[in-house]
Amino acid sequence: MTESNFPQPPKHLSTEEFRQHGHALIDWIADYWDRVEDFRVVSDATPGSIREQLPTAAPEVGEPFEDLIRDLDDIVMPGITHWQHPSWFAFFPANASPPSVLAELVSAGLGVQGMLWSTSPAATEIESHVLDWLVDLLDLPAYWKTTEQGGGVLQMSASDSTHTALVVARHQATNRGVQPGSMVAYASTQTHSSIQKGATVAGYGHVRLIDVDGQQAMNIEALQSAVEEDKANGLSPVFVAASLGTTGTTGVDPIEAMGAICKEHDLWLHVDAAYAGNAMICPEFRHYQAGLELVDSYTFNPHKWLMVNFDCSVFYVADRGPLIDCLSILPPYLKNEASASGAVIDYRDWHVPLGRRFRALKLWWVIRSYGAEGLREMIRYHVALTQQLADRLDRDPRFEIVAPHPFALVCFRCTESDEATSRLIEAVNKVGSVAWTGSELDGRPMIRVSIGQRSTEQSHVDALWDLIDEHA
Repeated sequence: MTESNFPQPPKHLSTEEFRQHGHALIDWIADYWDRVEDFRVVSDATPGSIREQLPTAAPEVGEPFEDLIRDLDDIVMPGITHWQHPSWFAFFPANASPPSVLAELVSAGLGVQGMLWSTSPAATEIESHVLDWLVDLLDLPAYWKTTEQGGGVLQMSASDSTHTALVVARHQATNRGVQPGSMVAYASTQTHSSIQKGATVAGYGHVRLIDVDGQQAMNIEALQSAVEEDKANGLSPVFVAASLGTTGTTGVDPIEAMGAICKEHDLWLHVDAAYAGNAMICPEFRHYQAGLELVDSYTFNPHKWLMVNFDCSVFYVADRGPLIDCLSILPPYLKNEASASGAVIDYRDWHVPLGRRFRALKLWWVIRSYGAEGLREMIRYHVALTQQLADRLDRDPRFEIVAPHPFALVCFRCTESDEATSRLIEAVNKVGSVAWTGSELDGRPMIRVSIGQRSTEQSHVDALWDLIDEHA
C-alpha cells in the first residue's frame, strides 16, 4: 500500500467540541427534569411511528452533533414513557438521581472493562468495599462481606442474580451426582417470573409453584409437603426461592421457616428482595428479613428504590466458594500475576458475562451524596405517602385493599364489581397525567399503586386520589 492510498485516521469530536456538546446535554437533561410534568406520562406513540421517522439507511457522512441533540426532542421524546415523572405510580420506580447520572457519565468516559482486578483495580475494589458497606447498612449477615467468606457483586438485574443462583445450585447438585432432569426448584405462586425462566434456562426438570396464604406469603406447610412428595417420587429437590416483597403485592415469604426446611433437606435458599430489600436500610423494616443466616444467596436492586439508575442489581452469596467453583474458567489470555496470587477478586468469576461496566461508581456516589440518613428519609417518606393513600382507600366503601401494604405499594379493587375495577384502571390511565398498573390477584383484576419516584410529593398523591374519586 502506497502512501497516497494509506487510510486516514478517523475524525473524532475534539475535546472542545465534546465539552460544548456535553454542556448542552447536561442542560437538556436538567431542563427535562424541570419540565417532565408537562408530558403525558405514558407515550401515546403507535407501533412503527418512531421508526418511520428514521432514514432507511445509515448516513454515509457524519452529521453535525447539534442535529443529534435536536432529534432527542423531535424523534425520541414522543416515544418515551416518563419513568421520571412524579406521577409515575406504575410497576416499581426506576429512579435517575443527579449523582447517579453524573457517575454514569464518568463511567462511560473512563470506558473501563472491569472483568479482572488487573484491568482496573479501582473498579473492583470500590465495588467490593461499597457492597460491604451495604451489608452493614441493611443489617445483613456480616460474613456476607468480601472480607469474610461471602461477598457481593453487581449484576444487571435481579433476574440475572436469580439465574446465577440457580446455576450454582444446579452445579453443586450435579457434583453430588444429581441429574438436571430430576432437579426441582420451588417458589410461590406470587414469585417473580424470573424464577421459572431461570430454572428453564438452567435446565431444571421441574418447577413447583407453592400456594400462598392470606398474607400473600408462601404456605410453609405446602412447601414441606411438596418437597417430601417429590423426594418420595424419586425427584431431587435442589432450590427454593423466597420473596422479600413480591412484584404483585410486596408479599413477604417466611424466610426463617423456609430456611429450616432447606437445611433439613440440603436445598439452596435464595432470597429475591429486588424491590423491598432497599427498605432494609431502615431498621423498622428489618423484621421482615428474619432468617437470613439460613440463606445461601440474596439479591436486591438499588436501581429500583435507592436512587441509582438502571442497571444496578446487588447479588450476595453467603459463601463465594461454590459460586467461583461453578463460574471460573481461566483461558491463557486472562492469566496474570495478581489473579494467581489469590490476593484479589476477579469479578468475571462471579457471574455469567466476562465483560463488566464500572457500575459501582454510581452506587458509591449516591450513598456518599445522599448519606444513609438521606436515603432512609426518602424511603420513609414514600412509605408514609402510601399508608396515607391506603387509609383513604380503606375508609371509602367503594374500594377494598386486597393485600398487606408493608412498604410503598398498595393494591386495591372496586367493591362494585370486577368490571368497575377494569374501567377505573383504563379511565385513570387515559387521562395521561398519571400512570399506574392494572394486574390480577386470585384471578380477579386489581390496581397497583407504587409510590417511589424521586420527585413524588404529597400533591401528586393527592392528585391521584382526586382522579380515583372522580372516575370510580
